[in-house]
Amino acid sequence: MSAPVLLHLLRHGAPELTGTLLGRIDSAVTAQGLADCVGRAVGLDVATVVSSDLIRARACAETIARDHGLGVTVDPRWRELDFGAWDGHAPATIDPAALSAFWDDPDANPPPEGERWSSLAARVGSACRDITVPTLVVTHAGAMRAALATLCGFSQAQTWSIDLPYAALLSLRVWREPSLAAQIVGLSA
Repeated sequence: MSAPVLLHLLRHGAPELTGTLLGRIDSAVTAQGLADCVGRAVGLDVATVVSSDLIRARACAETIARDHGLGVTVDPRWRELDFGAWDGHAPATIDPAALSAFWDDPDANPPPEGERWSSLAARVGSACRDITVPTLVVTHAGAMRAALATLCGFSQAQTWSIDLPYAALLSLRVWREPSLAAQIVGLSA
């Protein structure tokens, strides 16, 4: 069996736009949010930094990578779930029954014109399979949950019960053989 690879998943810092469902709509990260992410990454031994292509994650990744003397690989597979017609809207403005159905089963009840949970899990799973060296991925809460589902076999309901505030750091030890499997090493929130 090959040695495990460390995979650090870092949620971007607090965005300037809050109180809404932020999927594909982008928002800059606040100065404090950026500082929080940089602080979480201190001492991480990584060979590469990967980022979602959205600016709230990318700005954090670029600053951290620069501090580590590394470049950033931008990978859109690490984007947040696409909330479709709900993207950018406050939950209170969305039909409560539709939103409740989505939270209960986001695969059977995706947002209008949005992405199913299984699609998010598939693209994040594909990105996870490309991790071969100690890596820091700066991403979003939904993508982090999809990684837990893919790597640890957690159900969607189990992953959504994990609190992942802005700048949360989740560290996993990932084995490549006999199948993709992982062990949670740490969670800093």
